[in-house]
This record gives sequence, C-alpha cells and structure tokens, in this order.
Amino acid sequence: MKILVKIGGALLDTEASRKRLAGELAEAAGLGLQIVVVHGGGKQMTRYLAERGVESRFVNGLRVTTPEALDAVVKVIAGTVNHELVAAFIAAGAAAVGLSGVDAGLAEARQMDPELGAVGCLVRSNSELLEVLTSLGYLPVVACVAGDRQGRIYNVNADQMASACAAAYGADQLVFLTDVEGVRGADSRIVPTLTAADGERLILERVATGGMHAKLAAAMEALKNGVRQIVIAPGSEPKIISRLLSGEAVGSRLVAEAATGD
Repeated sequence: MKILVKIGGALLDTEASRKRLAGELAEAAGLGLQIVVVHGGGKQMTRYLAERGVESRFVNGLRVTTPEALDAVVKVIAGTVNHELVAAFIAAGAAAVGLSGVDAGLAEARQMDPELGAVGCLVRSNSELLEVLTSLGYLPVVACVAGDRQGRIYNVNADQMASACAAAYGADQLVFLTDVEGVRGADSRIVPTLTAADGERLILERVATGGMHAKLAAAMEALKNGVRQIVIAPGSEPKIISRLLSGEAVGSRLVAEAATGD
C-alpha cells in the first residue's frame, strides 16, 4: 500500500513533535507500507526572515518570494527543516532520504505570477525517483521546493506539492496532517466526510479560507487525479497514524461522491 503524508510546518517546530510523528510513520513503514512524506515550513521561514529584519508579505495567502526569501526557502525548508525531520526518522529506525522537488525533476514548476516573485505553480510531477526509493525500502522526505528545466528554483505550496506527488506516485491514500482538527462547516463543527462538491461549496461560501482553502483545493485536485482516499487530520493527536490506518474516523475524509443507500 502506498501512502503519501503531508506534514505542516507547525507540527515540525518542536523536537518532541518531530520525534513522535517520525516514530509513528517509521512504525507504519516497518509493517511494509510504502510511505512518502512531503513537508512545509512556513512558520520556520517567517521566523528566520524576521530574525534578519525581513518582513514576510503575502498575497492571497501566498508568500511573496523575493530573491532573499527564495534563498531562505532553500536554506530553511530544504535545509534545516528537511534535515531535522530526516534525522528524526533515522533515529526512529527508518531509512529516510531528504529530497526536494528539484531532485531528478520530481516536481516541475513555472512562475505563477510575477507579482509573487519566485512562487511556482506545479506543472508536472515525475514519481520515478519515489518509486525507486520506496521499492528499495527507503522513506523519501520531500521539501516543498520545485524547479524547472532551465534551472530556476521555486517556492511552492506544500499542499499542492503533496497532491501532485500523490497522484503521480499512485498513492492509495493521501493524508494531510495539520494543526487543526479537520474541516469545519458553516456551523463551525468538524465535517467527518465531504465530497468534492462539498469542498467547492465551502470555498465559494468562504467558510474555508486561508490554509484550509489551500488544503481543500489540493485535496480536490488529488481526488480528480485518481487518489481515492484523502484525509485532513490533526497531527497533534496521539497515535494519529495508526488510528487513521485502522480506519478510525479522525478529522475529515474527502470522498468522490456521497454514499447512497438502497
């Protein structure tokens, strides 16, 4: 079984959280599951830039990526955050390999909008490297940095990266581990199961905004591209990985269409 897990940067900000999640995923990999991890690092990026007197600017939730900010993306997300997570996996007994979308053309992008600078829009994902690594028992850990065929580097949204990689890899399940309990409806309650149409409605009615808008959009794209099981779940919950794999109703599940009775 192939599983792609996207871990939000907020869940990687402390050693204890990294250690717990790496241990749970390493345990699942030890059961024979082929696991790929994609991670963000926006919180760490903002802190790194602020420490150097650089203000982070956002347009429609996307970080304006100047040359200075792109340098920080490579150093922080593909550097520190990626290596700290890989180290946690190694300590947990998993043969983790740190990557970014630049490696072997894993994730190709183009500039999204000149106003945003080096923010990339993914155009394709090549899963061959992921296939080779997981077939040999390695656990790829992919930072949300992409490139193009002219050698340019782009900052890309980690949810979009996870969606594209999951579809190309042929993942049986895509799990978004986040710092919230799941998708909330108009009544502020967690929606346990929702269809793509439900997700679109939450976005159009501006119930889902900001980070949840991005996650829902990425989840719906993955669903459209053949990923059958998608979950948005709270990564801070204990034993979250084993609970999700056992089918426990935690967080919100996105399905192709609503179930119908006889």
